[in-house]
Amino acid sequence: MPGKKFVFLEEEKPVLLPLWREAFTGVDWLLLRTRPVYYGVGVPKGDGAAVITVPGFLGHDIYLREMNAWLKRIGYKPYGSNIGHNAECPDILIDRLLLTLQKATNETGRPVNLIGHSLGGILSRAAAVLAPEQVASVITLGSPFRGIHSHPSVMQTSRIVRKRIESRRHTRPANKPLKQACFTMNCNCAFADAVRMGLPEHIHETAIFTKTDGVVDWNVCVSGTPSQDFEVQGTHCGLAWNHDAYAIMARRLKLSAESANLGPALAASTRDKVASVV
Repeated sequence: MPGKKFVFLEEEKPVLLPLWREAFTGVDWLLLRTRPVYYGVGVPKGDGAAVITVPGFLGHDIYLREMNAWLKRIGYKPYGSNIGHNAECPDILIDRLLLTLQKATNETGRPVNLIGHSLGGILSRAAAVLAPEQVASVITLGSPFRGIHSHPSVMQTSRIVRKRIESRRHTRPANKPLKQACFTMNCNCAFADAVRMGLPEHIHETAIFTKTDGVVDWNVCVSGTPSQDFEVQGTHCGLAWNHDAYAIMARRLKLSAESANLGPALAASTRDKVASVV
């Protein structure tokens, strides 16, 4: 299935970013509690649709429980990703996410929305490519889905995790042996191939980013389509609790549902018109 126009930058690139800004993540967490959006005031309400939240690199579903509680308050049925600790080969993690996606689809009887933070957003996009009929929308929060352009210390941490994964190659599923091309731009596993593809046309796409990101280059966190890209102020880690991001997510989830109800012929044009005021 052909995807939307998309350019993936193959070369991994270290970028000297102000990593010290991430020390202010707590400010994002505190500010969220001072805003009406946190309490579900003044935001569009959901209709019980499923939303799966996916944690970022080295993260776990635990830190997204607050987001799930908020999603429930505004009328959605939230699910944790159940991928475990996000410090494993993505091609293994994607299988776990697809199982959760299937469960949510079965329980609600309709396509699911995915919200991914950082690397979780890349996993979400890959899942949408691999199971397009089960996904209604994908929202990414500071996710470098167009290429690996990160702070050098983050890239070094990634290399350490990769070596740990390689040392445990004997524990991998039989159908997913470690190959020489694993963790390189030449990798051709199902996850890697999906990451390089654009999302299917029918899937509602939203990329939320911050230009004060201290972890990844914000330029690789955007689709390049103004009606889909939304800038907020804050930290990379704090996007999981950013009040402006929450307001955007509420509106985009609602818009995704409305577009789906209109049918494929009108959905694309309506998304662009409504997005201009969102």
